[in-house]
Amino acid sequence: MIQKGNKKIIKAWTFYDWANSVYPLVITTAIFPMFYEYQTSHDAEGNLTNDMVELLGGSYRNTQLYSYVISVSFIIVSIISPLLSGLADYSDSKKSFLKFFCYLGSLSCASLFFFDVNHLELSMVPVLLASVGFWGSLVFYNAYLPEIAHAEDHDKISAKGYSLGYVGSSILLILNLVAIMGFDMPAKYAFLSVAVWWIGFSQYTYAYLPNASYLDKPKENKFTKGFKELKKVWGELKELTTLKRYLGSFFVYSMGVQTVMIMATLFAAKEINWEGDGAKTGLIVSVLIIQFIAIGGAYLFSWISSKIGNIASLSITLFIWVFICIGAYFIHEPIEFYVIAASVGLVMGGIQSLSRSTYSKLLPVTKDHASFFSFYDVLEKLGIVIGTFAYGFIEGWTGSMRNSIFALGTFFIIGFVLLLRVPKNEQIAANKS
Repeated sequence: MIQKGNKKIIKAWTFYDWANSVYPLVITTAIFPMFYEYQTSHDAEGNLTNDMVELLGGSYRNTQLYSYVISVSFIIVSIISPLLSGLADYSDSKKSFLKFFCYLGSLSCASLFFFDVNHLELSMVPVLLASVGFWGSLVFYNAYLPEIAHAEDHDKISAKGYSLGYVGSSILLILNLVAIMGFDMPAKYAFLSVAVWWIGFSQYTYAYLPNASYLDKPKENKFTKGFKELKKVWGELKELTTLKRYLGSFFVYSMGVQTVMIMATLFAAKEINWEGDGAKTGLIVSVLIIQFIAIGGAYLFSWISSKIGNIASLSITLFIWVFICIGAYFIHEPIEFYVIAASVGLVMGGIQSLSRSTYSKLLPVTKDHASFFSFYDVLEKLGIVIGTFAYGFIEGWTGSMRNSIFALGTFFIIGFVLLLRVPKNEQIAANKS
């Protein structure tokens, strides 16, 4: 049985955030999207061609294809998450599964070193598997928290992990930027650095985390448990009006939030009038702006929510998101994009931190929190599938990423309207219909 509150185990657990957060920053947000966009829109001599690529007999715009691949990765994660959730709860090999998905994700990042636009079918496989590896590992990583720490310490420990991840990923990003921009290091070496960082620092986590914590394992089938939990929560939502209305809003607006996180860099690379080599520097500056301001935004909206409540605070963020989408459609110059990036950072941190805490407050009195959060995670991933697919489909259909912004704006507007149907006093018990 794991000893709750063991400082060495808790420190090792939080350190996995330091190890794995380099993937979402360096691969998903910063360097790889720019590398991908350049490789798929220039010839071998560096001359600009067009943004059309061929895959499995079909012709797509490069960013359209990228959004589709990400959508497929989240479909896979949405399907296997309930299965993994059951394994995470009942398996004697929790750490082994964590390692498997960690190594799958990190080695897939390393494989991006061999990205070749002439063999796009093979080159996009690591993009997909890196996403599956990262999100799959989080299922087992998150499952440790209630076992290693007392409930009253969860917020503090989660915040520590988040801060470690932010600092660690920023350090590696800056080191890569210095090497790329100051010493002309090819960008593909950054993908190797992510793999080495992710695998290397995760060893500290593995050295102290135990494999299992159950003395008397439940007799329930571990392979079907997760799916049964989702079905159970779905049934209970019929009687939980407040929670059901909130989840309806969350599902829609998360389509927009997560799609912005994934596609913002590619939008800037294609739609902003960068001068000369300014695109590379400008995009990195915008990423760092979002990173730093997001932290302040999380604290700002946490303070606002303490004054006016979570639902009202979330409504403000969604209102701002709508105007960000309107502004993004009309921008063309770098300085305009920096303003949009700063605005995104402000509400990005706020909406992410408030969404989960609001959900936690609205949960009914139950011992089955894991099931409800599993449902929440699957709902979020399905939202990402719809958001990224819609973004890519509209670009492919209309020929412009700008038109895809209309879809994002629509998600935020509908989410805002649905949120208005949720009682603003989130202290109301969710099980009161």
